[in-house]
Amino acid sequence: MKIVTVVGARPQFIKCAPLSRELRKHNDEVLVHTGQHYDYEMSKVFFEELDIPTPDYNLGIGSGSHAMQTGKILMGVEEVLTKERPNMVLVFGDTNSTLAGALAASKLGIKVAHVEAGLRSYDRTMPEEINRVLTDHISDLLFTPTRNAVANLRKEGITAGVQNTGDVMVDMLESVKPIAKERSRVLERLDIKPREYLAVTMHRPANTDDPVRLRTVLAALGKSGYPVIFPAHPRTQKAIKESGLWGEMPPNLRLIEPLGYIDMLRLMGEARCVITDSGGIQKEAFLLGVRCVTLRGNTEWTETLIGGRNTLVGADEPKILAAIAAPDPGRRSRAMPFGKVGASARIARIIDAQ
Repeated sequence: MKIVTVVGARPQFIKCAPLSRELRKHNDEVLVHTGQHYDYEMSKVFFEELDIPTPDYNLGIGSGSHAMQTGKILMGVEEVLTKERPNMVLVFGDTNSTLAGALAASKLGIKVAHVEAGLRSYDRTMPEEINRVLTDHISDLLFTPTRNAVANLRKEGITAGVQNTGDVMVDMLESVKPIAKERSRVLERLDIKPREYLAVTMHRPANTDDPVRLRTVLAALGKSGYPVIFPAHPRTQKAIKESGLWGEMPPNLRLIEPLGYIDMLRLMGEARCVITDSGGIQKEAFLLGVRCVTLRGNTEWTETLIGGRNTLVGADEPKILAAIAAPDPGRRSRAMPFGKVGASARIARIIDAQ
């Protein structure tokens, strides 16, 4: 079977790695990188570190408004599909690349498989929520990471093609954790000690494009009492500069360039807690057994809230500080909502049977 896999952002590169290895045992996979994340550290380095096959196509789309980016990806993917004539198109998660890839395939009568289907934050102000809902409703195979995701789809009348396979991120983490422990020297380079610092990521427009929210979050981090390591997304760096906050950084907050996956995994895994507005980082922190503080009022990864592992605080300074100061409920959870190792192989077997 010929499969076109569409990726374009950091979380998709990570999920693609273990699944591509399984798919290529019995299928012809054509890998399309849309270029949605075009910065070196956010793109090429992931392919190198995770041994992802070199993309067969790089559309080089880059940044732009949601409509512009989605439209360009849609046209680029359609051209690839017309040339390659695959049996199936595989998409991951909830980005503009996800929706555009699924739409292009659906309109050409090609089967769509959606990895990480069924997630819902029920916040329609988030572009990601629109992307995931629409993608689910035009997909033929829906691979869900959790039972909650299956239930979400059932509420919307989607039952055909739904397969609860578990999360491919479990496969990736389990294979990379020992490598990160052995190879990464990020703590040594930054001169920080395990459990004595906070790891931060923030990139969502709701936080970065609102100067008041951005100032509030940065002020809270400055009052946390811990060194704060902040690998800053390019758009976040730009927002901080445009808000006039670049020269007002609290002395304990260290903005650094984005990290590759191996270094980021170790930085998160050794932190006192992780502070983020990213869905994928919430899940990674949970799987690593590290407490998470989420700078949002909702989450599509509701499973991470189990046992106080994740706390939703929005951009509320008192809540942020209280969550940082809260006692750690334990770095390991007995709950396994994301399934066991082997999701990639399970997905590949289902696709092979089509």
